Amino acid sequence: MNDRIEKRIELAASVSRVWRALTDYHEFGKWFGVKLEGPFVAGQVSRGNITHPGYEHVKWEAAVQKMEPERLFSFTWYPYAIDPKIDYSKETPTLVEFRLEKTASGTLLVLTESGFDRIPSDRRLDAFRMNDGGWTQQLKNIEKHVAQTS
Repeated sequence: MNDRIEKRIELAASVSRVWRALTDYHEFGKWFGVKLEGPFVAGQVSRGNITHPGYEHVKWEAAVQKMEPERLFSFTWYPYAIDPKIDYSKETPTLVEFRLEKTASGTLLVLTESGFDRIPSDRRLDAFRMNDGGWTQQLKNIEKHVAQTS
């Protein structure tokens, strides 16, 4: 198993449009499937509830690390933390990074999630597998979102 997930997608939208979809908490919530309590702020924890059918019981919590306008948005979180009976705060979170690059036809979005080697071994493979598939879907979601709302 790898320690990191990396996915790339070229979006037919400007860097500023993709940046807004990533960092405006209302827009992020629409394509990601989460109702957030407030804006993303570097150095603060973002909280909310997942709205994806079947996962409404899951609380969203991510510590915003960096917000370098139109270049890098990152946060840490506990991957595949869906069991309300488990206290995931004892684990080391993974780092999620969204990097943006201008291209001739729009924006290259590079998503990486790293740190899976620090997830407890009994749930590491499931967390990696579920997030790998989840990010594939989320990149399709943001692609559709920016195309509809440009």
